[in-house]
Amino acid sequence: MIIKARIFRSSKRHFDCQREDTKEVVHATALATLLKEDHIVVGDWVEISPPPQGGEEWKIENVIERQSAIFRNLPREQKKKVIAANVDVMMVVVSAGKPAYKRGLVDRYLARSDYWNVPAYVIFNKMDLYEETEFDIKFEADRLKWLNVKCFEVSANDKNYKPRYLSAGFEELSQELHKKTAILVGHSGVGKSRLITELSHGKVELLSGELGKVGKGAHTTTWAELIDADDFTLIDSPGIRSMSLADLTKQDLLYCFSDVNEWTTKCQFSSNCTHEANSKGCFFQKLDGGNREDQLILSRLDSYKRVLEEVSNIPDWLKKP
Repeated sequence: MIIKARIFRSSKRHFDCQREDTKEVVHATALATLLKEDHIVVGDWVEISPPPQGGEEWKIENVIERQSAIFRNLPREQKKKVIAANVDVMMVVVSAGKPAYKRGLVDRYLARSDYWNVPAYVIFNKMDLYEETEFDIKFEADRLKWLNVKCFEVSANDKNYKPRYLSAGFEELSQELHKKTAILVGHSGVGKSRLITELSHGKVELLSGELGKVGKGAHTTTWAELIDADDFTLIDSPGIRSMSLADLTKQDLLYCFSDVNEWTTKCQFSSNCTHEANSKGCFFQKLDGGNREDQLILSRLDSYKRVLEEVSNIPDWLKKP
């Protein structure tokens, strides 16, 4: 008998798998041949067979082809490290109160989202504390329109909060997450754990008390785990908290800033335009900094150029596995 299951936790050759049919979590070991070909990660769908009579551990017979993978390139080791698999969406949680909103960090997360080919949601949390003098939430949402990123305006402290600036709130976010697997990212203190607790109707705290301490420095989990969050599943992993993009090549980065890449084609010398003030025929230099639409474009160029400086510190030829 072969049963389809999903990896919820892993430790070397031992795995906790949730059966698709009964939702029961069983312990399993993997065939050595599977571990030689590729390591098995949280989120993988696998085929397992029952333990022998008197035994306790199931056997992983096969790993089903992944639909998506969360990974990092390891330049020095010349290989790719997969952290999690079969993720449907990245949830980028930001704070509308304290800590301060960090545009550059959001753009870094979205670059990773593009690189992994995993759609992203940006959730403006703590809206009950939002003051318009802090930042323009409508501007921040509008500058992502070319990326087709869905933005939500919520308050995890008040589920009855109604959006005032954006069209989607807590209810719409809940509907979007229905039956999806989400990976959670965001700066420490933005309210990730409280938001997930509310979205899961309190179920996450019952399954993982540590998730309530999701802030950097307080969270003690050192491995990825998949958590049943009632209407959706959640992958929480320390492996994606650091948003350094130094492992990407310059070409990767331009692909990850797909909007900037598209605008670059409008430069007279698009193949080598540096988009600086002295760049002849540069599309960006013709924009009006006083015009709102042009400001949106220039803000994305600014983020791209900041990350490009970081990416350029390591030669491209060292980065590919």
